[in-house]
Amino acid sequence: MEHRLVTHIEKAFGWDGPGSVGAAFARGRLTDPELPARLLTPHKLLDLIKRRHLANPQLRCYAEGDEIHPSTFLSTNVNRRRQAVSQADMAALGRILNDSGTVVLDHVDFFDPTLEVACRALGWWSGELTSANAYLAVGDTDGFHLHWDDHEVIAVQLSGEKSWEVRGPSRPAPMYRDAERNRTPSEEVLWKGTMRAGDVMHIPRGFWHTATRLGSGSDGHSLHVTFGFTKRSGVTWANFLSDAARADETFRRDLEGTEGTAHKALADKLSTLAAAYSPERYLDELRSSTPPARHLPYVAAFGRLEGVAAATEFAPSLVRSGDTVRVVGGGKRLTFHERAEPGLRTLLSGHPVYLDDATEDTLTLAELLIAEGLCEPLTEMSSSGYTGLVTPVTYSKKPPNSA
Repeated sequence: MEHRLVTHIEKAFGWDGPGSVGAAFARGRLTDPELPARLLTPHKLLDLIKRRHLANPQLRCYAEGDEIHPSTFLSTNVNRRRQAVSQADMAALGRILNDSGTVVLDHVDFFDPTLEVACRALGWWSGELTSANAYLAVGDTDGFHLHWDDHEVIAVQLSGEKSWEVRGPSRPAPMYRDAERNRTPSEEVLWKGTMRAGDVMHIPRGFWHTATRLGSGSDGHSLHVTFGFTKRSGVTWANFLSDAARADETFRRDLEGTEGTAHKALADKLSTLAAAYSPERYLDELRSSTPPARHLPYVAAFGRLEGVAAATEFAPSLVRSGDTVRVVGGGKRLTFHERAEPGLRTLLSGHPVYLDDATEDTLTLAELLIAEGLCEPLTEMSSSGYTGLVTPVTYSKKPPNSA
């Protein structure tokens, strides 16, 4: 999937692919001045919050660097069926922002089609699950205290400005659940400055950082989004081996009461298992077996299928073998006749595909991919997430230059 955001991030950082994610701190600037507002605006973020049932900690608010109690900005309403639902008190959010506060919405990609498509594109590009958090701050307000994240972050300043300080790590590759605590910030300041609309920054896991609007004036604001990449580590591979070992009765037996030779055999079997499931195989199978986070079904009664797009978290693989094509992805392994290959490559490309004049064979193939969970129908809402960001594909019998 070729997405404008991915292309401009690579250009901004001087990267030639996702291999640099997590390698080093980087800063740059998007060369497309219209891209930040296309991703998200302050009013659109507040509109998303207004229309959703939300709870803490997904929706959080801060004042002077400290978290505000959720009861201040969340209300519980009882609908006509006497069901209690939690939602934002928009008047309270307005007061928090007007009093120089900050509003944070985690996983905003679950609510907004534009950021949903952007996260999918970044996931296909990086091979890692990706999510987006939005941060809106108004006035002369402090941000989060100096801290580090247990995942890689690409921050995009969408509007306004915010001052940052980024330091190096004080512990190599720290983890959320680790062998020792990591509470002493590094003294090494890598960068201190102001992010303005269009600026982008990559902060690797474990790098200390803080952001603030103190001293920026009471009449300004800042909106930035962070794309988080949860990369797999040697620990996650070891955890996978632990789960895989359960299939062998030898590993399920008690350690107590066995002889030394049995312990040696156990160690040998673990070594054999690790060789069979190398880190490369583990990553490949993890990505191919991950189902879509969400999926929209096709209901024939609603009318002819007009468009389709891939819904998998990672790019499906297509392998030609003799007169068949094998598709692996989204937790599925499917085999098709070679005649289906052109249609498969188009429908599973990650681009929105409009089926204006598609053949019956292509429509049938699209419906099958939807039924298998690899694709989903395009709606007016989901199509908007691709518009101007991902080039569409249209099946049409019209000549290319016709009106």
